[in-house]
Amino acid sequence: MGKRQGASWDEDLSPIRDKVYQYLKNAILTGELKAGERIVERDLAEKLNISRTPIREALFRLESQGFVKTLPRRGVVVNRLSVDEVLEIFTLLAVLGGLAVKLAAKKVNDEDRRRLNELATKIERLLDGDAPEEDVAQFHLHIVDTLYRSAKSPRLYEMLTGLFDYVRAFAHVGYEQPGRLEEALREHLSVLRAVCDGNGELAESLIHVHMENAKQAYLAALRDANRRDGKRANDEWNNPSEN
Repeated sequence: MGKRQGASWDEDLSPIRDKVYQYLKNAILTGELKAGERIVERDLAEKLNISRTPIREALFRLESQGFVKTLPRRGVVVNRLSVDEVLEIFTLLAVLGGLAVKLAAKKVNDEDRRRLNELATKIERLLDGDAPEEDVAQFHLHIVDTLYRSAKSPRLYEMLTGLFDYVRAFAHVGYEQPGRLEEALREHLSVLRAVCDGNGELAESLIHVHMENAKQAYLAALRDANRRDGKRANDEWNNPSEN
């Protein structure tokens, strides 16, 4: 963030606090800011060359959404979702996503099939290693967004988009597990084909399988991170002179 090449924040009409909010949320969702990491207002203000007021406002907004939390004697840190929260979100995603692809299969038209087949072709090229390198987590969002829009249910889409930030975070972390990236792409491919074929029951079942596998990969990544954090804390306790 900071001052962009050839432009400044002042040229953008949106408030500074919104830019700071988007910047911090993106850093959290992409893993640039990791769970447990402190966010120091003073340091961030110096880095971005802005006052601390919009940073404080952005952090308050992020805390209300559960992305950060304030701890005694530590200040603001990036929040790590509890296991119960993860399970709740994946349950919602499975139910709502399953309904969306079932509706999409029922309502799919020629234009929908064209878009979905384009995505399927791109997935096949990625799996074959015959496609340019790209942000696969972002591609994941594009796939699910296209599927959910194909349901042609504005209210259902609105509910799902409220969970998109979590989808992005889960995909980013879950893909750290060996083999999960390719597995997820194959799962997406199967869902796309089922929707294109108009097989709603199969599409719904496949989404449930995908969400269960994604949940297990995310929880495994969290367990790995917790073990690393515990080892680091233990090393720091046993070797205080090295810190």
